[in-house]
Amino acid sequence: MDDVELLITNAREVVTLAVPGADPTLPRTGRAMDALGIVADGAVAVSAGRIAAVGPARELERTCSPRAKRLDARGGIVLPGFVDSHTHPVFAATREGEFYRRMAGVPYMEIAREGGGINASARALRAMSEDELERVTRRRLDGFIPLGTTTVEAKSGYGLSLESELASLRVLARIAKDHPLDIVPTFLGAHDIPTEHKADRRAYIDCVVHEMIPRVVEEGLALFCDVFCETGVFTPDESEEILRAGQRHGLASRIHADELARSGGARVAARVGAISADHLVMVEAEEIEALRAAGVIATLLPGTAFHLDKARKAPARALIEAGVAVALATDFNPGTSMTRSMGMVLSLAVIQLKMSAAEAITAATHNAACALGLAAELGRIERGLKADLVIHDVPSHAVLPYHFGESHVATVVKDGQIVWRRPEPFHDR
Repeated sequence: MDDVELLITNAREVVTLAVPGADPTLPRTGRAMDALGIVADGAVAVSAGRIAAVGPARELERTCSPRAKRLDARGGIVLPGFVDSHTHPVFAATREGEFYRRMAGVPYMEIAREGGGINASARALRAMSEDELERVTRRRLDGFIPLGTTTVEAKSGYGLSLESELASLRVLARIAKDHPLDIVPTFLGAHDIPTEHKADRRAYIDCVVHEMIPRVVEEGLALFCDVFCETGVFTPDESEEILRAGQRHGLASRIHADELARSGGARVAARVGAISADHLVMVEAEEIEALRAAGVIATLLPGTAFHLDKARKAPARALIEAGVAVALATDFNPGTSMTRSMGMVLSLAVIQLKMSAAEAITAATHNAACALGLAAELGRIERGLKADLVIHDVPSHAVLPYHFGESHVATVVKDGQIVWRRPEPFHDR
């Protein structure tokens, strides 16, 4: 293979997520979530930013050009880059004060009713210049890469006005032009009813439907439309109206559903054919069956329940056993999940959601790529896909969730280029 530019070799495991006979564009469900397609003592060859070959290291070393750059995995493992399919990185200020109030027993919705929560973030964002918002957002996005994430879905939603929502999405568009991450933009103008519209919520919904969505699409600023369907925020009927408006303008649907109460969001997701329903902490058997029948991916966000100190967790086992495809994401945001670590999410998925290590890795890579409509491009280590590859300095994939609150990322390769390396990889084995 004379055209190979980079050969990652000496990997104890190459976790390909490639399963013979499986449709690569469909999410994995049930027992298939445990199939990781591991190549022991493996190597990955890269050419022109794409994966050229995967196989035993001895074989690829023999067939690859000696001119190819060698990247020694040092007995670690190679995974696809994490795909974080639910994040809120565009905000002006953190809300640690609310965090400590919640830990002292004040409920999230009470803080929101007092003017905190999402509306507090909206006030701060509106007061910030677009250039400054771009600077702080870029810096936050930089922080995903050393943790092994190579693709993020990024939402607006902390502006809650036409101009500030457009500004948030324009910031993402500018950053995406030269940032190593793949950034997938989502319009979330329906994140809350802004303070100035509390007495006339209909006026704000009309603004989202008739002003915001058309402008977002006209400027090409988003691929998805999202809504926070929750008791005290947007009702199921309002959520469906907004999502269908987005669909009419070409925006695929995703939804914050049944996080704090059994609010009907999962059933809305099924009715509108959303690609993903996220959170799902409060769903029961009826909603789970509706998601399965409609083919909606369940994106679970265990970091949020952890950060909110909620006793109830999303029913991952019931979802998987019912045949619903499960993805995992961080929900990185200033109010309820201040983490960019997909490694921590893997640990929470195993400890609190009772997923296996293999299920969690599938959910954080291939299934998460499916939740963004990108499974034909990334989420697996397979010939022809983007060379988004991460070397983790551990001897087995099973070790990743076992270590919680730590990162074992040694090297991150994005589109075939090394974009981050730990200065001195350590070997805690």
